[in-house]
Amino acid sequence: MSNEYILEVTDLTKKFPGVLALDDVSFELGRGEIVALVGENGAGKSTLMKTLIGIHKRDNGVVRFDGKEAAFEGPLDAKNQGLVLIFQELSLVDDLSVMENIFIGKLPMKGLRVDWKSMYDKTTEALKRLGCKFSAKEIVGNLSISEKQMVEIARALVFDAKVVFFDEPTSSIMQHEKEMLFKNIRMLKKQGLGIVYITHKLDEVFELTERIIVFRDGKRVGTVKTQDTNIDEITEMMIGRAINDYFHKNKANPGKEVLRVEGLSSKGSFEDVSFSVKTGEVVGFYGLVGSGRTEVVETIFGVRKATAGKVIFNGEEVAHLNSKRSTDIGIGLVPEDRKGSGCVLGMSCLHNISLVKLPEIKKGLFLNKKAEMDIYNLYKDRFGIKSPSPNQLMRNLSGGNQQKIILAKWLAIDAKLLILDEPTRGIDVGTKSEIHNLIAELAESGLAVIVISSEMPEIIGVSNRVYVMRSGRLVGRIDEEEGITENALINKIIV
Repeated sequence: MSNEYILEVTDLTKKFPGVLALDDVSFELGRGEIVALVGENGAGKSTLMKTLIGIHKRDNGVVRFDGKEAAFEGPLDAKNQGLVLIFQELSLVDDLSVMENIFIGKLPMKGLRVDWKSMYDKTTEALKRLGCKFSAKEIVGNLSISEKQMVEIARALVFDAKVVFFDEPTSSIMQHEKEMLFKNIRMLKKQGLGIVYITHKLDEVFELTERIIVFRDGKRVGTVKTQDTNIDEITEMMIGRAINDYFHKNKANPGKEVLRVEGLSSKGSFEDVSFSVKTGEVVGFYGLVGSGRTEVVETIFGVRKATAGKVIFNGEEVAHLNSKRSTDIGIGLVPEDRKGSGCVLGMSCLHNISLVKLPEIKKGLFLNKKAEMDIYNLYKDRFGIKSPSPNQLMRNLSGGNQQKIILAKWLAIDAKLLILDEPTRGIDVGTKSEIHNLIAELAESGLAVIVISSEMPEIIGVSNRVYVMRSGRLVGRIDEEEGITENALINKIIV
């Protein structure tokens, strides 16, 4: 292994039943280098990480780390040797303190007792280096997502990490928090650590990294210097084709009014919200995180309780909404938290798609398995769902395929109104384009669609009309005829 490299992977292979997840993958990471690892969902990025640290046993290949051949027995072993993974779903225990989380699995001991002073001092030093304002004794459950990320980075510092993998680290944080994260990543680079940055946000790749390694279908398909390429070229490498029209906006042909909301309020979250949605159109909601967008649609669906106002669906006022009633009358909600609320990760693709249709496909006490399989096959073909088997567990699918199955679940009950909250969060660029096309097709087929997104290009690209929210209130409406532009949206936010 060259002294230039801290990590070198050669011909790494990993097979699962029916799937070649990693196909002779090779790559290298230099000391003091930030490398991006990009690819569509299912390209093999997560499998690579988990195989490297021993969560999955590799079938073939060699890993050399810090000058020696390595075979980590699991995340703790990898961390102890200096390779740390910071996952998108942070691996912290909310009920424990910051310092307890950092040293979990390897508590410093003084004889038979835990050395609390050493734990506190080392954690405090790491937090100080990162510019953190919270204490080593703070309970993690009291921290924001960005502060929890700092705890994960502090863990890397305490354990003298040599390599840190960041997996989608900005998926749930705001712009100023992202700037702090990038500052700390650059600090780690200056200290000689090797950084692997995994993201679907290609603008971040060009802002932060020096090289880009592209994965597709379990293979490394290219490596380029960041300064020598552009987003279009990387996108084509990722998906194997050019995206000529990234957004396919539906040709709005509004029909009858499906939903009317009048003066809707939920105390402490939002107040006096009024709008309508018709068949054949996509209505967007835009605003900063915390503006009340999600709370509005959760109240319409019945997850939250309204304290004032009316919800009128297909011409009739609907009182005392709850999720079952909403489902029964034809409202579907694809929530922001795909894994936590949108699906059942421990169930199969087949059962997830048919979940809300169970009352219709039962035969007495049993399921009509043929009817269930017919639903699965219909949407597998229609949406291009990639799964080795209908019995594959949801947790083993990529984010994009999970999202397609959640969409299919609601279409299977012939929903009249489909609400999509951050429909492409954490999804690769190719699958994003597919979902944008699906949104347009659904509207063109006569469905009424609401889309909430924090991504300005997305909300502009898919919407026929946009409502803008700030601090729990609607502050503006922009119709397609006026021109839904970045300036128009920004002006509504800041005025």
